[in-house]
Amino acid sequence: MIVLGIDPGSRRCGYGVVAREGARLTVVESGVLVPGDLPMAQRLGRILEGLDALIARARPVEASVESVFSGASPRSALVLGQARGVALAAAARAGLPVFEYAPSEVKLAFTGNGRAGKDQMLRTARMLLGAAPDLSDEADALAIAVCHLARRAFAVPAAGAGRAAAARAAAARLRPSRRDHRGTP
Repeated sequence: MIVLGIDPGSRRCGYGVVAREGARLTVVESGVLVPGDLPMAQRLGRILEGLDALIARARPVEASVESVFSGASPRSALVLGQARGVALAAAARAGLPVFEYAPSEVKLAFTGNGRAGKDQMLRTARMLLGAAPDLSDEADALAIAVCHLARRAFAVPAAGAGRAAAARAAAARLRPSRRDHRGTP
């Protein structure tokens, strides 16, 4: 299964396409769309064009997007909402089902810590996926894709008391073992 993870933003939109075959995860493509210093409408248009091209190239079967962070200022939430709308529209135009995850849920599934910082997200992307993201937006997008793959592979419940434990267990199953890091069977 190939999944597109999107970390929406109007100035930087992170994307990560991750394939899962069994328990093995492979980064198909990842990066950050930077539309430049343009008026908002043009920035959103460039992000839409970039996502359309990415979807055509990488051919994901599902998309996952980070939900709006409620602690942001009203203006920030509005701008983020516009960028999320573009991401949702790009996926919808391509006929992809879209799944949304809270930032803490993504961090928990990816690192085992729902309050992980940017450095921990970058380190986990390098360790888990062998990726070398330059920006946290790219690492976050990869994490969103991995979170979704973990939920799909191990049927982590969408709500309830066992959600955190199930998310940690699912993420642990997708992580390489210490043996994998040493290269020995």
